[in-house]
Amino acid sequence: MTTLIFNHQPYDGSDVTWNALRLAKTLFKSGEKVNVFLMNDAVDLAREIVAMPESYDHDLVAMLKKLYEEGVAVQACGTCNARCGLFKNQPYFDESVSSTMQVLADWVIASDKVLTF
Repeated sequence: MTTLIFNHQPYDGSDVTWNALRLAKTLFKSGEKVNVFLMNDAVDLAREIVAMPESYDHDLVAMLKKLYEEGVAVQACGTCNARCGLFKNQPYFDESVSSTMQVLADWVIASDKVLTF
């Protein structure tokens, strides 16, 4: 099992989030169990209100939702919902992704690999 922890605002002018999503997709397609935990400003990735800027050619929110629908475990920090991102207190695309530090701790303990982005 691999756990990926995202920290960056999705559309921050870099490819950090895009590359992390690509890695999650590739690992999952290779048969790896993949967990994605969103913290800090990365929680915006789980909000449908986030629109893809014209300067980007990939809809990162749609990429995450597709991974989630295909079976990648996705959780977003519940505390960060109110504290972080451009869209503080806006709901996540699925309320069941709102999570806790305990879930992240459990994932880290159970994982073979933990990567942060």
